[in-house]
Parts: sequence; C-alpha cells; structure tokens
Amino acid sequence: MNSKERREKLIINLKTSNYPIKGIKLAKLYGVTRQVIVKDIAILRAKGENIIATPDGYSLIEKNNRYRDVIVTKHSNEDLKREMEIIVKYGGIIEDVIISHSVYGEITGSIMVKNLNDLNKFLERYNSNDTIPLSMLTNGIHMHTISSIDKESMQLIKKELKDEGFLV
Repeated sequence: MNSKERREKLIINLKTSNYPIKGIKLAKLYGVTRQVIVKDIAILRAKGENIIATPDGYSLIEKNNRYRDVIVTKHSNEDLKREMEIIVKYGGIIEDVIISHSVYGEITGSIMVKNLNDLNKFLERYNSNDTIPLSMLTNGIHMHTISSIDKESMQLIKKELKDEGFLV
C-alpha cells in the first residue's frame, strides 16, 4: 500500500470509528511507524480534513449541522465535574477548553467529551495525573467550544450553567 492509499484508508477508519484511535494502533494497522501516522495526519489536515488529537487518540470531526458556540465560564476546581455534567446531560459535546493567558495569549486544549463515559475517563486521567486544569491559571475563568444537536439543547445547557452560577 502506498502513502496515498494509506491516507485514504486512514480517513475511512477515522470516519467510521465512534471513538478516537491512538496513533500507535493506526501505525500497527498499516505496518508503519507512529511518526509516519503523525506525518499522514499533518498532510490530511493541510488538505482540509478536520482531524483533532485528543489524549485518547485521533478523531475526525465531520462538518455537520450541529449548533456550536463558545461559552465563558468560571468555577472552582471542585465544580469542574458539575460544569461538564450539565453540558453532556443535554447532549452537548465539550470540544475544548480555552484560556486567555496574560503572557502566552490564548491556550487551547482539545478534550472532546461527548458523554458521561468520556467525562469519567477525562476525570480519571485528570485525577491520576496530579495536575490542575488550565482554568486555574486564570482564576477559574475559561471558555469552552461546545456543540449540540440543536439550538434548544444549547439554550438548556446555557440556562443551567447560568442557574448554577458558572456562566460569565
């Protein structure tokens, strides 16, 4: 298989997978190194494919009719789980977390939490790594790009976040 064929199959794998796929798994599947996969991903991104890297692997985000918005929230470290539960409860996807740092500018971390299972895995990684969330660098103020199936779901998410005192 040549590199063009591998990239075509790589796109098919990412499109048909319901979960992110680790680079090492893709490398084994195609009999190449992980570095070759990283290069393929870079080439595919340059051609316009919306491939993101998450801690769980690569995902292809297809252009669809989901309603997207960026929200600004503020909460303590202890309220992290509650904020995320509200978003996924209404079918929202937490695509990323963004902070505006006084020295480094905008810093974005891709998280792609789509459901409670993803949330639990995210929290497990967070709790086991003895780390702090990006939002703690900005006194709890941060942004999320979130998407929902429709405008009504987005409104429900925002309403509950506001009711909980999270929305800025």
